Amino acid sequence: MPNVSGRWCLLALILAPRLCAAADATLLDNAFADLYNFNFPAAQQAVDTYIAAHPQEPLPYSVRASGYLFYELDRLGILESEFLIDDKRIVAKKASAPDPAVRAKFLKAVEEAQARADAALEADPNDKMALLSMCISQGVTTDYMALVEKHQILSLAPAKRSNNYAQRLLKLDPKFYDAYLAAGFSEYMVGSLPFFLRWFVHFDNVSGDKKTGISNLELVASEGHYLKPFAKILLGIVALREKRPRDAQKLLQELARNYPQNPLFRKELDKLNERIGAD
Repeated sequence: MPNVSGRWCLLALILAPRLCAAADATLLDNAFADLYNFNFPAAQQAVDTYIAAHPQEPLPYSVRASGYLFYELDRLGILESEFLIDDKRIVAKKASAPDPAVRAKFLKAVEEAQARADAALEADPNDKMALLSMCISQGVTTDYMALVEKHQILSLAPAKRSNNYAQRLLKLDPKFYDAYLAAGFSEYMVGSLPFFLRWFVHFDNVSGDKKTGISNLELVASEGHYLKPFAKILLGIVALREKRPRDAQKLLQELARNYPQNPLFRKELDKLNERIGAD
């Protein structure tokens, strides 16, 4: 008679690592979903659980930093459309009174992400997840410095680093779609600068073509994984800045439907509906 029990044990030993890996990947996906739902405590809890099992992976620390950034941007009302499409408010010299405790946690998460990504890239310069983590950690540093601390010029340094890591990642794998977000944002941002400033601002493989930047963001919104919703948020902001409210409306409708716990998406959609009429 075959040893059925032994076969089940062998099968369990073979499948267990795969099942654990799938569960961990789902946990990280859930952290991103909670982040886009603005459920910051749940996002941090999911990240903490993932880090407890994978303390040396850099990506979850970047997600942790993203959570602190989004929390501050939401608390300060910076994510509202009136702020993000009004250049005078963006470049206003007065800082937005950041929470010192949140700032300390944010900086620590960025530092931890970068330290682990540096170690991973030293062992393997082609580590895609480490490169993605660097893209994200440098990107959120750019946003914090520019939007919260009002250091727009200084924020160009981490913006360049984020783009550099994105370009390295895309050279390794042109189908790593999340990396097109940093590349696309850099393209659009440089293209939006006054002409005389472009003489002083250089990003690798970036010409300042706004259409190319938008196309890259659309690619992430269509094919991306972790950053797909964020690409849609950026495209919504771009649409409002480019006087295309109907396009922004469609993006907000999708975001509000997919992330119903996020009050900002519904609030911004209601404002647009009132202004241009609901479809």
